[in-house]
Amino acid sequence: MKIGIIKETKIPVDNRVALSPAQVAKLQKDFPDSEFFVQASDIRAYSDNEYRSLGIKVVDNVDDCDVLFGIKEATIESLIPNKHYFFFGHIAKMQEYNRPLIQDMIKKNITFSDYEYLVDDNNARVCAFGWWAGVVGVYYTLRGYGLRTGKYNLPKPDLKFTLEELLKTLNEIELPAIKVLVTGAGRVSQGAQYVLENINARKMSREEYLNTDDIKELTYCAVDVDGLVRRKDGTEFSFIDFTKNPQEYESDFMKWAKKSDLFISAHFWAPEAPVYLSEEDLKNSEMRIKMIGDVTCDIMGSIKSTVRSSTHAEPYYDYNPATAKEEAAFSSDNNITVMAVDTCPNALALDTSAYFGDMLMKHVFEPMLKNEESMVISRSTILKDGKLTERFAYLKEFAEGK
Repeated sequence: MKIGIIKETKIPVDNRVALSPAQVAKLQKDFPDSEFFVQASDIRAYSDNEYRSLGIKVVDNVDDCDVLFGIKEATIESLIPNKHYFFFGHIAKMQEYNRPLIQDMIKKNITFSDYEYLVDDNNARVCAFGWWAGVVGVYYTLRGYGLRTGKYNLPKPDLKFTLEELLKTLNEIELPAIKVLVTGAGRVSQGAQYVLENINARKMSREEYLNTDDIKELTYCAVDVDGLVRRKDGTEFSFIDFTKNPQEYESDFMKWAKKSDLFISAHFWAPEAPVYLSEEDLKNSEMRIKMIGDVTCDIMGSIKSTVRSSTHAEPYYDYNPATAKEEAAFSSDNNITVMAVDTCPNALALDTSAYFGDMLMKHVFEPMLKNEESMVISRSTILKDGKLTERFAYLKEFAEGK
């Protein structure tokens, strides 16, 4: 089998890669009957020479490979017919902007497996960047707060920025005594809390957070959905009931908005669920939050100040509550500054690539190169030789343009 690591072609650029040089070298050693090729790229966090130095073939053309691994969607122009591709497709939720992509893959008889649907028998994802999104989300949001207030200055991450450097940088400055709200309980929230714990932020219980105004250090509270919504009829919250009947619930977020200076959004949200911060809420004179790090980046979702995603090059913009419109970042003290980078893990491209590669080696490469039946790969496969698999048959009309 010939394996190709493709260069990233999507704009804005992504510096991550499916396998680090050390990981490719290990797979070459463990599976000598397979060949590995890395497509030359000048944007990757790991340079071409780092691969070459370990005896890995760096090539311009991967047409001869059987299976091709990227990170973000490959452009239509770069797709090679009759190949098996792995990348994050953003197709399975019928994302309109990628309808042409699935149509072209069907036309070219491509087999396509989506990383997002690499799940185990319990339907839990086995290859994901969520924890790292939370880590970077905190750094970017704290950096934005420093730029907004002028109280401190954190450097912009470069191509070789690492988790170790991120924590060292945060621990070397004096962060202000502000209250930070982190929402959610999943991997994104856990990553955010990891950073706050490792920069000695003080964690408060919900009750203490809501009833304490006089703080002398960076303080945070983590709140899941049971603390963010309430049942309209006043009965007790039930997670099972909430998932079945979200329309019976309303936002209870304002009590947190009145007590927080900075908000890290790391919760899962579905369109049927209540909006946490509506346009009216954002106008509320008691709304204390002036900096929002929307790590999960649901555009015009649970937080109406997230009017668009932002980029690593320009991570911030302002939201004017009076007009409900975007304005230039840090343009007015009356505005709310938003960080909504939807590819946060790319800021730690070295670390996240190695982490993701470890997961791929275990759950994808080992069974594939051993020629073993893999339900993990099977469950993630949207197209087989240009035809929708049974699990994703619901995409038929979407793919046909209906």
